[in-house]
Amino acid sequence: MDIKEINNYGQELIARLKLKTSPVAVKLLPTGEEIPEGIKKAEEAMRHCQMIDRVRRTGEEFYASIDEQQCKGGAASMGIGQMPPKVASGDFYYSGIKQFGALEAAKLTVDMAPTLPANSNEAVVYAPLNKASFAPDVIVLICNPKQVMLLTQAAMYKEGGRLEVSFAGKQSICSDGVVQAYRDEKIGVTVGCSGSRAYTEIADEEMIIGIPVKLLEDVVAGVEKICPN
Repeated sequence: MDIKEINNYGQELIARLKLKTSPVAVKLLPTGEEIPEGIKKAEEAMRHCQMIDRVRRTGEEFYASIDEQQCKGGAASMGIGQMPPKVASGDFYYSGIKQFGALEAAKLTVDMAPTLPANSNEAVVYAPLNKASFAPDVIVLICNPKQVMLLTQAAMYKEGGRLEVSFAGKQSICSDGVVQAYRDEKIGVTVGCSGSRAYTEIADEEMIIGIPVKLLEDVVAGVEKICPN
């Protein structure tokens, strides 16, 4: 799959689904691998969810290493750095933002979140899918429930079946939106988390869907059948 083809898939998704913002191409850069030529570093530190939201709106292309990843928990879930102890223990969610009734419940939820090995990656590269200059690992779309429905129908068009999704309203756009799709090579649907909804412009009525690049061609072909006009 060459870059021009990938860009065309991005444009098809925008046109057929009537998306208001672009699907985002995401590439996880393994430790020791060079940044793709010509891609600039993010100009400021942001959370991963903010980067996704920014790129889908502005059309920017950039990469972010550990220094530019403001949310270290989200970065660690993608294999960049190590999980902060207060997040890994569940204490951040239990005593910090008080979203659990017991520390053990918070830790169980953290332990079950999709996570890549610590320090296995050193940067994340972001771009709008229709303009990306690199081949992504995962495509993240932030869109409304009807558009998620259409993407689900498109994904089922060729071989049928059902989507099996898993989410907890925690580490949503990092663990659920990127890592789950990357690691399991399956489409993931998630609903956002307190952080992503607090620090981005994601609307209350929007959801998140992550698509591994190996499924992109079939999903777009299905979209063309499901949404012919």
